[in-house]
Amino acid sequence: MRDQTPPLTPELLLHAYASGVFPMSESKDDPEVFWVDPKRRGIIPLDGFHISRSLGRSMRRCDYRVSFDTAFGKVVEGCADRDETWINETIFRLYGHLHEAGVAHSVEVWEGEELVGGCYGVALGGAFFGESMFSRRTDTSKMALAWMVDRLNQGGFTLFDTQFLTPHLATLGAIEVSRAHYRGLLAAALEIDADFDRAKTVPTAQELLQRNIQTS
Repeated sequence: MRDQTPPLTPELLLHAYASGVFPMSESKDDPEVFWVDPKRRGIIPLDGFHISRSLGRSMRRCDYRVSFDTAFGKVVEGCADRDETWINETIFRLYGHLHEAGVAHSVEVWEGEELVGGCYGVALGGAFFGESMFSRRTDTSKMALAWMVDRLNQGGFTLFDTQFLTPHLATLGAIEVSRAHYRGLLAAALEIDADFDRAKTVPTAQELLQRNIQTS
């Protein structure tokens, strides 16, 4: 479902997420924003994230470090830095407001002082709505997702919404569910008092990999 929307506000955006829809734009230069409500929805089961051996090796590389919510704007910029993107100026601004309000979050992957991967999204109750991710080195977007999934598990979340299922996400354990099934998962998740910041420290790769074995 795609309908032209009235001017977006952070409050309207959060209401849309709670209703099961999310905003997109046709391109970076298109000022219009429309709502999307897919018939089939992509999710990552938080107990089914798959870490391959090659990804595990990348995660153990000592020249990478991971952080949360230290460079939100740069992560969104990284996600929008491609030939085709749905992140226009309005969307960029609104998610910045949500981050300032403590509702939108990011995970960052660094190589030295260079941001080489990350993803961001919005947290409501026990639901996390993943918006986009990017990679400037092999596997760094997958690494960002691995640390994000672990963060959500530690915080008591039950739903990780990826909007659509892509071949890339499918290799990590993402699945597709019907709109009706998604709405049921969302309703249950919104009743949960999860906390994105419950984990006070960023786990090492070895700690994360061990927990992934126990939960998957």
